[in-house]
Amino acid sequence: MNLSSFLSCFSSQQRGGGGGGGEEEAGQRGGETVTTSKFPVFSYNQIKTATQGFRQKIGEGGFGSVYKGRLQNGNFVAVKVLSVELESMRGEREFISEIAALSDIKHENLVILRGCCIDGAKRLLVYDFMENNSLFHAFLGGEHNRMKFNWTLRRNISLGIAKGLSYLHEEINPHIIHRDIKASNILLDENFTPKLSDFGLARLFRENMSHISTRVAGTLGYLSPEYATSGHLTRKSDVYSFGVLLLEIVSGRPVVDYHLQYGDQFLVEKAWEFYISNTLLELVDPVLSGDFPEEEAIRFLKVGLLCVQETTKLRPRMSMAVKMLTNEMKTEDIEISRPGLVADLMDLKIRQNQSSHFSSSQASSSTGSFQAR
Repeated sequence: MNLSSFLSCFSSQQRGGGGGGGEEEAGQRGGETVTTSKFPVFSYNQIKTATQGFRQKIGEGGFGSVYKGRLQNGNFVAVKVLSVELESMRGEREFISEIAALSDIKHENLVILRGCCIDGAKRLLVYDFMENNSLFHAFLGGEHNRMKFNWTLRRNISLGIAKGLSYLHEEINPHIIHRDIKASNILLDENFTPKLSDFGLARLFRENMSHISTRVAGTLGYLSPEYATSGHLTRKSDVYSFGVLLLEIVSGRPVVDYHLQYGDQFLVEKAWEFYISNTLLELVDPVLSGDFPEEEAIRFLKVGLLCVQETTKLRPRMSMAVKMLTNEMKTEDIEISRPGLVADLMDLKIRQNQSSHFSSSQASSSTGSFQAR
């Protein structure tokens, strides 16, 4: 596919207004960079030079590897090299999804896509480099990592993620469902400002749609049960994933933990047990050593539980979740119902494995990322 036909292919998927600023995005001048009205397209040689031959690998995702680079203008970037499977076109779809989602929107809590490269079967995406890697690597790598994250930092990260999702769900049209909200897809800049990333599974969602029917994709442990079992995707599917992530940030516990005697242990189930026994405060990460506002911590955990309720219509919209987190909307009198769970995680793994690709988990040793479309 040549460049012009590819660009026309994905430009038809863009939002009609209300996406981002009107200024032209500055690409590299000179060399072989092609700049559309807002979006630069780099040559493969430029990116190869910027990454010094793809020397410094900084990450690995379900769709390819990520390398650190430096453009001619001195800006550091992260380059995602997608692996395109010619038979299934896996990788190509993710490439188009990322560009369709990110090429024309800007928000403090979304990663910035600086450009792309199309060279034969090669598909590369160029993003701003994030100094503090992902929330998964910086926060969930062990107790010594979590100790660096005081309550203020956890609160700001949680709120930033919520605001980014609220923007995607409610402030742009068509709306965007991310479909894979998890710790490894939250990047942290030099100031630990969270940035939602990895839009390879994202779907556009128009106002008049009740749901999107699609093959299930995402990460076990963060998947909403109704989507995992029916393939019906709504914005409330992302809300569920955010609720799981919020519980993870506050508690410091894995989303799914494997117990030799009891099997898979879900964080949402554990949080519910603390809630019904009126001991929710005990769920807060012990490495904080009590140095946090108890009322706010309980409020955050309650918002997490509200987001993972089994009945989808009871889950708040992300704009409402933001108001709850900032205490603009009270949570004391809101009744919380039982959380939804994928009842048999292993059975779901087996069924999905028959028709999908599994990659290494970012949730726990017992979960997996999968894509089946």
